[in-house]
Amino acid sequence: MKSPVTWLVLVLLLLNVLVACAPGPNQSKGTANEQGSVAGFWLGLWQGFIAPFVFVASLFKGNLSIYEVHNNGAWYNFGYLFGLACFFGGGSSGAARRGKSGS
Repeated sequence: MKSPVTWLVLVLLLLNVLVACAPGPNQSKGTANEQGSVAGFWLGLWQGFIAPFVFVASLFKGNLSIYEVHNNGAWYNFGYLFGLACFFGGGSSGAARRGKSGS
């Protein structure tokens, strides 16, 4: 059995690791990019859908990023996550299984 001090150290270490992974604020949110535009829902949807392809390409080209930092906030993030969900199926396989078992 481990002592309470050992458990405390382990919990604090785990907490420190989790806090270190927390994202910081986006200083470019709401500001225009070089072309004078701010990304919204539709651009987020498109970029979320193509994100897996852009990620692979970014491994070979250093100037590509998979997320637009000059965005309008929550709507861009929603579109981005929705585009990713659409790309990866969005749970349609679960709906197909329910439909077959219910028939």
